[in-house]
Amino acid sequence: MDTLTHALAGALLARATAPREQRPDALPTGRRIVVGAAAAAFPDIDFVTSYMTPLSYLYHHRGVTHSILLLPVWAALVALIFAALWRFRPGWRAYFGIAAMAIGSHIAADLITSFGTMIFAPLSDARYALSVTFIIDLWFTGIILAGLAASLAWRRSRAPAVAALALLTGYVGFQWLMQQQAIDFGRDYAARAGMRQAKVTAVPRPVSPFNWTVIVEEGSRYRYAHVNLVRETVPPAPDAHTGFIARLDAPYRPLRDAEWLQAGLYGGSDQESAFARLAFSQPAFRFFRWFAAYPALVSVESDNPGPCAWFEDLRFITPGRGGTPFQYGMCRESDGTWQPFQRVGTSLRAVY
Repeated sequence: MDTLTHALAGALLARATAPREQRPDALPTGRRIVVGAAAAAFPDIDFVTSYMTPLSYLYHHRGVTHSILLLPVWAALVALIFAALWRFRPGWRAYFGIAAMAIGSHIAADLITSFGTMIFAPLSDARYALSVTFIIDLWFTGIILAGLAASLAWRRSRAPAVAALALLTGYVGFQWLMQQQAIDFGRDYAARAGMRQAKVTAVPRPVSPFNWTVIVEEGSRYRYAHVNLVRETVPPAPDAHTGFIARLDAPYRPLRDAEWLQAGLYGGSDQESAFARLAFSQPAFRFFRWFAAYPALVSVESDNPGPCAWFEDLRFITPGRGGTPFQYGMCRESDGTWQPFQRVGTSLRAVY
């Protein structure tokens, strides 16, 4: 989830949980909302790691600052900072509760996306993802904004904030139901195709809770389709006058018109497959094997810096946008050594 949405959610949560009657030892409602917004944004402070090394973002984003094990530590830190700003009137314990709830909301909101969150860091680097909500969901953010606007209009009541949180929870539940419907569609396809050992998943896509990429995985091969669960007709192809939102929405086809694409971890031809297998198994490529949920070969190329096998993660294929992020490759240099690279647009950069 984007940091702004996290902060808005923290503010909404702070208003919804504010005491009905102001106690002498409680935070004023306005200050409580500020603390909730700041604490909910706090875990994304790990973005600073992206300036350390080219791979530090993969290794550390949604890591220790997103850990439920360390949540009390971060909540205490945020509480101490805000207590100091107000000269410890009241003390840091008055800030701790809302800071803990807001940080918890951040972890939960990231967990429902597909990027993966290391909720048990530093004891485990396993990434967990429910994959029911796209990383930027305008409906999700819109519900929060509506709740905050209603809370501003009815300042004496926390009912609008409570209602917005309930609606937000219901929306995520609805997305889960849509995900199950998309998975059922994929399972029907796999059964018809005779793919008895297939694993079927569905990844959320932008613009609409009805847009999904259904992935049917069998061994090292994938079949996937970009579908809209309720659409009846195929949208017209985008042109130069198509808006950004419509361009993102257009590739998702009705279920009956689904177009199944194919991808594989090692490609097609024997020569390509042998090189891709060798590249993918290199020790220096461990980071991508750990990070990628659906690793797939993009291409094998012989250009400078040498023959390279390029891979992507099907989680991040978003039709309608330019390029796919998190593309990495292993290149064999003239002396036989292997070097990992990242492809950003048309440029390459060595990673370490």
